[in-house]
Amino acid sequence: MTLLRKTLDALYWVCGAVAGLCIVAICALMMAMSLGREIGINVSGGDEVAGWLMAAMAFLGLAHTFKHGDLIRVTLVIERFTGATRRWLELLAIGTGGLFLGLFAWYCVRMVYDSWRFNEFAQGVIAIPIWIPQSGLALGVVVLFVAFLDEFVRVLAGHAPCYHREPPKTADEIIERAAESGV
Repeated sequence: MTLLRKTLDALYWVCGAVAGLCIVAICALMMAMSLGREIGINVSGGDEVAGWLMAAMAFLGLAHTFKHGDLIRVTLVIERFTGATRRWLELLAIGTGGLFLGLFAWYCVRMVYDSWRFNEFAQGVIAIPIWIPQSGLALGVVVLFVAFLDEFVRVLAGHAPCYHREPPKTADEIIERAAESGV
């Protein structure tokens, strides 16, 4: 395994782990807010922080989810083909998605930069520079874009996509996959 492969896999894993930590932080914050209400302590700005953590969690977890085949994909057309035709359709799908993600990543990074440049602050209870919570969104989209590029190069080189799974053949396989995914 090359250094680049290890680095990219570590990047996806770290982003997934940070997304998981965001979920834990949201849970802890919501519990503190609920318990605080019962004993008369107000956790000021808790709703805002929970919202920022939710956005960071959602976007930081995307690349890890994509590379493990758990991101929702519509494969009604692609799954009907095999061989070179399927590979070219995969490249078309990944390339198109990557193009849109590249644009989205560009504008997200630009939004964060503009927020920093104009010294924008959050409008709620907690007045912090808004670029700080926006950074989770931008980083998540950039890493997902990198994951799409990584997958495009992988498929272009003739390998099967990381996210590709053969359809389940037995009822036990269906149950096992459902259990793995948390359904």
